[in-house]
This record gives sequence, structure tokens and C-alpha cells, in this order.
Amino acid sequence: MDLTEIFTKAFKRKKRKRRGRGQGSGLGGTSGRGTKGAKSRSGYKARYAYEGGQMPLVRRMPKRGFSNEPFRKRYDVVNLSTLEARCEDGARVVAEDLDAQRIVRAEHGRLKVLGSGELKKSLTVVAHAVSKAAREKIEAAGGKVELVGAGAGEKKAK
Repeated sequence: MDLTEIFTKAFKRKKRKRRGRGQGSGLGGTSGRGTKGAKSRSGYKARYAYEGGQMPLVRRMPKRGFSNEPFRKRYDVVNLSTLEARCEDGARVVAEDLDAQRIVRAEHGRLKVLGSGELKKSLTVVAHAVSKAAREKIEAAGGKVELVGAGAGEKKAK
């Protein structure tokens, strides 16, 4: 047994600061709150993001222009390399099936297929959007692309 073993057991918890217990404690008198002002009083509670009367940051920033954030279209993305590895030849690829197989987490309700990787299987891909490279590779492998939703009318095969 040595001193380190004794001290580790004896002083496991740090002692709390006892405020307002006389000048000798170092935290007497004002109890570490400083002198005067709202912060020194009991019951003081600052509002969230309060800057002490200064004009708040959110009001100092300019508010101009338009943000498309609430209206943008988001897609659940899958690559051809994933479809090659996880789907059988001749299969029909639909977003709901990919979600059930945990290939894609269908958060946004729209599926987009990207052309990363090689595809040797003949697949029928049903998606809201397909990249040009992905479409070419799917059709070269003997598969078909079916667009659903708004993407069906907008993007036609050239």
C-alpha cells in the first residue's frame, strides 16, 4: 500500500464551493457574483440569447432575398453499384422495396438513381429521377427506367 491508494479513495469527490461564508473563504460578501447589477440579485434569470440590452444578433442581420429551402425537392439516393450487389437479375426496383431491405432509408419519399458503378443485371427501375449516366447503363444492360411523379413529365429519354 502507498499514498496514491489512500488519496484516490479518500478524495473521490471534489468539495463544493460554499459561498457566502465569510471573507476568509474567498467567496464571502458578494459570493462570487461581483457587485451590483441584475446578475448579482437573487431571482435573476437571463433570457435565451439575451445580449445585455445590445441589439440582438438576429435583429442585426439583414433580412433580404428569398430562400428556396422550404420548397426544395429532396431525394433518397441509390447508386448502380448498390443495385448490382443487392438486387437479383430481372428484378423490379421500387423505393418501398429498397427501404424494406434497408438499402435506402426513405426519408424524403422520392428516389433518385445515380450512375456510380457498373451494372450487368437487367433491372426495371421505378424512380422519381435518374441521372443520365445511370439511365444509359441500365438500358445498356437490357433494363428499363420508369419515371414516376413529377419527374415523369419533365424528363423524357432523348
